[in-house]
Formats: sequence, structure tokens, C-alpha cells
Amino acid sequence: MQSLPLLMEVEELNTLLTSGQDLSKVLIIDQSKLDNYLAGHIPSAVHLNFADLQFGQAPTPGGLPKKEQLSVVFSNLGLTEDTHVIAYDDEGGGWAGRLIWVLDMIGHKHYSYVNGGIHAWMQAGLPTEQGNTEPTASNYKAGKLQHEFQVDAKYIQSRIGASDFAIWDARSPAEYEGTKVFAARGGHIPGAVNFEWTAGMDNERALRILDLDKFSEILNNLGLTKDKEIITHCQTHHRSGFTYLVGKILGLNIKGYAGSWSEWGNREDTPVKTGDQP
Repeated sequence: MQSLPLLMEVEELNTLLTSGQDLSKVLIIDQSKLDNYLAGHIPSAVHLNFADLQFGQAPTPGGLPKKEQLSVVFSNLGLTEDTHVIAYDDEGGGWAGRLIWVLDMIGHKHYSYVNGGIHAWMQAGLPTEQGNTEPTASNYKAGKLQHEFQVDAKYIQSRIGASDFAIWDARSPAEYEGTKVFAARGGHIPGAVNFEWTAGMDNERALRILDLDKFSEILNNLGLTKDKEIITHCQTHHRSGFTYLVGKILGLNIKGYAGSWSEWGNREDTPVKTGDQP
């Protein structure tokens, strides 16, 4: 099987699925809402509940589950070390991007994202399957955690203000400014720039990622450039799953802050700024 791109268009995936090739080492994972998955999904896709990839407890509900739990989750899906994962969802890439971040964290390097997910697939008039596709279980062992793909609050505090450091806040402008609060404190990390995750999706093209050249220009204008270490976060590292994914596609040095605002905004020792300026 040929090498598959990180960003895969629905036409490319359909060609692969109808090519007659041996696809035993391809695993398509759908992270749509269960009802949406059952109503119609990409042929052979298995379903993954997004909650299975979250720690789910304070102070970092969006943190990474323990390796033992991840091993069970991915074994139940049928993942193997040489499987190529093709990820998508029904929301434009948040959960699929989160999945790709998790794969990075456990050292699994073979994956693609279906641009626009199920919305783009259906817009293109491609065939779907209904009901549940039962995966063939495997005995997958999550590898040693790859800490270069994540940072913690202490590290961010040590880097605030550095010229080669930037923070991409993927939350809404109201959350960023501190007028909409989902923690003990509202606002943003000093120096962080705000570009809401959904602004990076093309509503006219079934939630496909914005034109990459245009997206790159937007990020450059925000100071999110290739010469910087870029940290991305939201409230629980769900919405920033999308921004992490886009950063990878654009070749940025991007890392996830899984603690996100649910941790930062509830601590007493982290600096917070309000208003619309970094």
C-alpha cells in the first residue's frame, strides 16, 4: 500500500477503499456522536467514544488517560503497531485531532485525517454504512509516552514572554477575554493569541480545513510562526485537538497543553490576563 498523507481528501479515501488493495493494516476510526455514526459512517469505520481518550478527573479532565487504559481502548479497536489509522469525526476535526495527539503521545506514527470528516464524505455523495461495525480486537500495548508533544503549566510559566514561544488559544473570544467563564477565573494566559477553532473550518465546504495558504497567513499574522515553539489549548484539549492537527499539517512546532483552561483557570499560582489583547 502506498504511503498515505496526513491530510486526506474524501476522494482519496474512497479511491483507496475501492482499489482492491489489502487494507488489513488500515483502521478507520469514527469519533462522531454515536447516533450519527449508526445512521451513516464511512464503510468499515469503527466507532470510538471520545471520552475514552480523556482522563476525565480534576484537576486535568482533558489529560491523557493512563497507558494501561489506552492499551485497552486501542486493543478493543484492533490497533497494531503497523496499522495506519484514518481518523475523522462529525465536527470538523476536534476529536479526530485529539486522537492524533494521543497517537503521537504513545509513539504511534501512522495516521491520517479525513478533511471535513463525515460531512465532507456525504457532501461528495460517497457511500455510507449504517449500524455498528465490530472491530477485530488486537493486543496493543501503548508505547513509552513521548513527552515532546505536550507541556504542563509549570513549563508554560517558565516560557511566558520568550521571543521563540507562542500560545494558541482555541477557545471563543468571550472565554479568552474573560466574559464567559468556565473555571474559578476567566481570561487567558498572558501572551496567548486567540483564534477560535471553528474559524479554521470552511462552512461552505462541509467543514474542511481552510485553504492552507490562507490559514498559514492568518497564523503568521498572529505570530504563530514556524520559528517558534507553539503551545495550543482550549478548556479540556478537545477544541485544541483541531488546532494541534492544523499545526502539524502546516509544519509548525506545536505541542498540546492538556491541562488547558480547566487547570490553568482553577489554579491560584498561574497568571491570568483579561481583555482582547495578548
